[in-house]
Amino acid sequence: MADFRMKHGDIVVIADGEKALFLRNEGDATYPNLDVFREMEQDNPPNREQAANRPGRFNDGGAGGAQRSAVEDTDWQRLGKERFARAIADRLYKMAHNGKIERLIVAAPPQVLGDMRKEYHKEVSDRIVGEVDKELANHPIHEIEEILQK
Repeated sequence: MADFRMKHGDIVVIADGEKALFLRNEGDATYPNLDVFREMEQDNPPNREQAANRPGRFNDGGAGGAQRSAVEDTDWQRLGKERFARAIADRLYKMAHNGKIERLIVAAPPQVLGDMRKEYHKEVSDRIVGEVDKELANHPIHEIEEILQK
């Protein structure tokens, strides 16, 4: 989404696939003051720690049946991030449905932002006034305020 200015009361969600911060702008468009009111975290260890076995193999067929190919292993970490995006979207839906969101700004890396977009209910997507496709989850709040001001 294009140019937007934060207003008092705007909800800002900063997510990265493993962590999400829900903030409310207690300031205004000129002097934002983001206050964290909810955090969500997901434990998503590397694939090597989540995989139970070696990648599978299958026979390619043929007369001898001697040729075998590896089956690509499941990307458990990617699935975890998709599941987390769904959880964030569900939380936003509940907030929107209960009248707790009037305007919403979302910042996340492009892949996470895409995962979240797929999961948004219309009640949520209708309230989005700005998106920032950038990793901000580990930035201090004052830096997030400055980045969203630009």
